[in-house]
Amino acid sequence: MAIGGFVDWRGNPIKREVHGGVRAAWFMYFLTVATNMVNVPILLNLVTYLRGTMHMGVSGSATTVTNFVGATSGFSLIGAFLSDSYITRSKTILLFGPLEFLGYGLLALQAHVPSLHPPPCNIEAELSNCKEVRGWNATLFYTALYISAFGEGCMRACLPSLGANQFDHEDPSESRQQSSFFNWFTFGISFGGFVGLIFMVWLENYKGWDIGLGLSAILILLGLLVVAAGLPFYRNQVPEGSPLTRILQVLVVAFRNRRFELCEELEEAQESSAERGSTKVLSQTNSLKFLDKACINHGNEGAWSLCSMMKVEETKIVLRMLPLFVSSMIGYVSNPIIFTFTVQQGGMTNTRLGKIHVSPATLFIIPITFQMVMLAIYDRFIVPFLRKRTGYSNGITHLQRIGIGFASMVLASIIAAVVERKRKEDAVQMSLFWLVPQFFLLGVSDVTSFPGLLEFFNSEAPRGMKSIATALFWCEIGLASLLATFLVQVVNRATRHGHKGGWLEGTSLNNSHLDLFYWVVAVVGLLGFVNYLYWAKKYVYHQDPRIIDEPSVDQDSP
Repeated sequence: MAIGGFVDWRGNPIKREVHGGVRAAWFMYFLTVATNMVNVPILLNLVTYLRGTMHMGVSGSATTVTNFVGATSGFSLIGAFLSDSYITRSKTILLFGPLEFLGYGLLALQAHVPSLHPPPCNIEAELSNCKEVRGWNATLFYTALYISAFGEGCMRACLPSLGANQFDHEDPSESRQQSSFFNWFTFGISFGGFVGLIFMVWLENYKGWDIGLGLSAILILLGLLVVAAGLPFYRNQVPEGSPLTRILQVLVVAFRNRRFELCEELEEAQESSAERGSTKVLSQTNSLKFLDKACINHGNEGAWSLCSMMKVEETKIVLRMLPLFVSSMIGYVSNPIIFTFTVQQGGMTNTRLGKIHVSPATLFIIPITFQMVMLAIYDRFIVPFLRKRTGYSNGITHLQRIGIGFASMVLASIIAAVVERKRKEDAVQMSLFWLVPQFFLLGVSDVTSFPGLLEFFNSEAPRGMKSIATALFWCEIGLASLLATFLVQVVNRATRHGHKGGWLEGTSLNNSHLDLFYWVVAVVGLLGFVNYLYWAKKYVYHQDPRIIDEPSVDQDSP
């Protein structure tokens, strides 16, 4: 049976029994694992390369990493706009993904050729004799770095949305599979990061950065080849033009018609809602009624004088999601703070597990391991159990799942404060195992809030804005990290007295006040959680999260 609005890679109508489903999703899982085997270790280990090989200063290397992360999120918006407006998501991945391969290839070449980077030296012992990367070599480095960021950003925006397109949310069976896709997509991120932190970091630090970066380029290329091999099986959504233009048209026309009175029924809007290329007419809602004035026909024609009900309802969906976007960003602030400082706490504990010494960088494996185990348990056991009792296809709603994650972050902050106080008061170095509860709660938040937010933005966004919604999700994570940095700076400035530094300005955690800062984080997290609950309670779902008893007769929508 064909599904309207979707085509195969050659532009022909698709068939349910041939295209989409779990088989198509497996190709995307592979690319997810391959890219995160590269990207997670690079994010955590790039400072080592910048300091040891490029001889950058402490602030310069840290800024380069944060700029790289921010650029990746920003570039994802470009890829999302192109895939939603003009080209399919699979083509966007295959068109821009090779740029990431090219970027890592250039970085590997630079690391391998001695003339393309500064001469070796010990930056800690011979600081005055170490030359920082300059001139053409610096240009080559930044060009390669941001080329890879552009390719990764475009793939990051399109991959979750392309995966979700392989399942019809109006079909009971495929709706459940779509929810599982986001769980296993998150599992792929964790598994790729797990393997990368063990193998890739070791390769980069002990066998050479040229080998590590070269293998990274090969992994990216292998992932792209596997995704290309799956082209005959994908359901590709037909782009419907710029969604941002449609939203702007509604806002402009509604403002122009602000003095007109709304009729009981907007017949003109209903007639014009069945636009060319449109496969589903959204039902009229009673919220944000002032936007309905964009549908009033007062004799003028054209997209900037009269809008269809479809455009108006798409705009309403986006505006209704904005408060949750902001409140979720505030609620997520605790996560990067707890994650970063928990690893630093781990470096101050007894990290010996029998005869094995666990390095601080390797501690990232602990929350990732928790996350992988809990994701498998959640998807295979908890969701089916809850589905039978709640009637929701995902076991619980997206917003409930996100709320559980935010609550676990608040609890993790409180436990972390108590544990840090105990660590400072103990005469004997405490065991790493004292950090297990907060590592566990970090895993809970990543199992709930991370995939919950990703699935919420993707499922609730209008059909022509799925990639942009995914890109906004990644931007939200990045903005939450920036807010976390801002909170650290504010607390340090507020607690600084004369020559006495702020709570987190000590030379080590032993002469800092991380325990008090954790309490501040707990309060901020609680306020963010309460704010999130307010907006979540008011939100009305565009896509019904309950189980559909019978398959939909209308096969026009994805």
